[in-house]
Amino acid sequence: MASWPLCEDLLHLLFPHLKKVLVEQVSRVDETVYISARTHTDTALACPDCQSLSRRVHSRYRRRVADTAVGGQPVVIELSVRRLFCDTPDCPRRTFAEQVEGLTIRYARYTPCLLGVLRAVGLALAGRAGARFTAVVAATVSRVTLLSLVMALPDPVPPTPRVLGVDDFAFRRGQLYGTVLIDCLTHKPVDLLPDREGGTFAAWLTTHPAVEVICRDRAEAYGEAATTGAPTAIQVADRWHLWHNLAEAVERCVRQHQRCLREPDEPAPDLPTPAEQVRLAGQIVAPAGPEGRYADRTRDQHAAVHTLREQGYSLRATARHLGITVRRVRQLARATTWQELVAERWQGRYRLLDPYKEYLHQRWQGGCTNLVRLHSEITEMGYQGSYNSLCAYFRRFRQVKGRSPAQPVPPSAREVTTWITRHPDRLKEIEKQQLKTVLARCPELQAVSGHVRTFAGMLADLAADRLQGWLAAVLADDLPGLHSFVHGIERDLAAVTAGLSLPWSSAAVEGQVNRIKMLKRQMFGRAGFLLLRKRVLLA
Repeated sequence: MASWPLCEDLLHLLFPHLKKVLVEQVSRVDETVYISARTHTDTALACPDCQSLSRRVHSRYRRRVADTAVGGQPVVIELSVRRLFCDTPDCPRRTFAEQVEGLTIRYARYTPCLLGVLRAVGLALAGRAGARFTAVVAATVSRVTLLSLVMALPDPVPPTPRVLGVDDFAFRRGQLYGTVLIDCLTHKPVDLLPDREGGTFAAWLTTHPAVEVICRDRAEAYGEAATTGAPTAIQVADRWHLWHNLAEAVERCVRQHQRCLREPDEPAPDLPTPAEQVRLAGQIVAPAGPEGRYADRTRDQHAAVHTLREQGYSLRATARHLGITVRRVRQLARATTWQELVAERWQGRYRLLDPYKEYLHQRWQGGCTNLVRLHSEITEMGYQGSYNSLCAYFRRFRQVKGRSPAQPVPPSAREVTTWITRHPDRLKEIEKQQLKTVLARCPELQAVSGHVRTFAGMLADLAADRLQGWLAAVLADDLPGLHSFVHGIERDLAAVTAGLSLPWSSAAVEGQVNRIKMLKRQMFGRAGFLLLRKRVLLA
């Protein structure tokens, strides 16, 4: 054990909370710094119950409280404190212990300074990660201690915001959701609700009448709750969600005119006759329609959803009955045929064979149709895929004699939707040419593109005065895919009009939702609602 002479100025500089006690000795034992101190003996203290002053000492005892580390070494303060008598006859307390402000807390084994550090670590890192970090800062505690300190914090009561943002987040994606409320002026979270039901949100608004503006997405539950709980507040539909809904409507329109994506003179793949099937024995014939597990599941779900909707089931009731999400039910309900949801679903994805297709086309047209040889050649060029992938690519070209794989592949519905909804300046030249070709072949998609450009101008300029004219123009065209989007806007016209005229949006809410996802991943998705709420609101 080593001890050093005391330098009062240096000691108070490093430990300002020790100014109210008498430090007797500082020593180090096994890499731990021990500070021996005692309280003053001439001060009167108030009884915690009756507040009467007392100087009569009953006894003394030593407390050991951990303090923040110094020089990477843990610090323990051994403090001698008094126990005093309470001389008030009517007071139920006979004795009470002395507490030093800024140094001790009743029943606490840590100083307030170290407690603040541990609470901050618990809020930032939670259990196991926080426990590992406390070992680094020489204040090792268990994960249970950290979580207990966080849960013991008082519930925050933030002021009611004037501009409120609301959105949902997932406890378990597709099964259980909650609601996060944000102050759009300060971008700070206001509260977390345990579900996303309209009644819960409406009850919260009723107890916070100072809300003047509510920024929300297009969900009907939040709209109805805002109307019920805050009838005088202005509801603002988020512009990003408006554009996202428009993009979904555009994709439905593109899928309905998918035949226009092909070149007019491109021959449709012919199925072999029975005689040719005998000659082509052992070769795989392309299926006449979408096949596979996803296609089968989509066909069954589409039929079930339309059957339940005809029986009067709501979207949520249908989702509960079938065990799928409300978003999937809405997608199936809007599709006229199940093939719309399956067609070209995997087209446009990058494949390992893509960089070598031009070389393979040239070799095929040059007369080399030996796939083993072609696989060997592209492997020497750096191809890391399998021989089966090469066979699958050439299989459809071997089914019809004389067909070449060099024929251009038409763009997918997702690609065309992206070209229509993206800013023209962000399109590559080849994408502009492909889009121009597709629109020239399909007047309906040409009209869709024009409506999208007009709506984008309204969003950018916050020109709500042009909305009614745009709605009438869309309804005048034969575009069923966009009509459903227009009808949705008409049902929520006031909020959409406010979204196209006011500067408020739900961007801050989306940022907090991403933060909640990070906190959930940090706790391995097993945190309860109360712990998650404290970490979101207090960290």
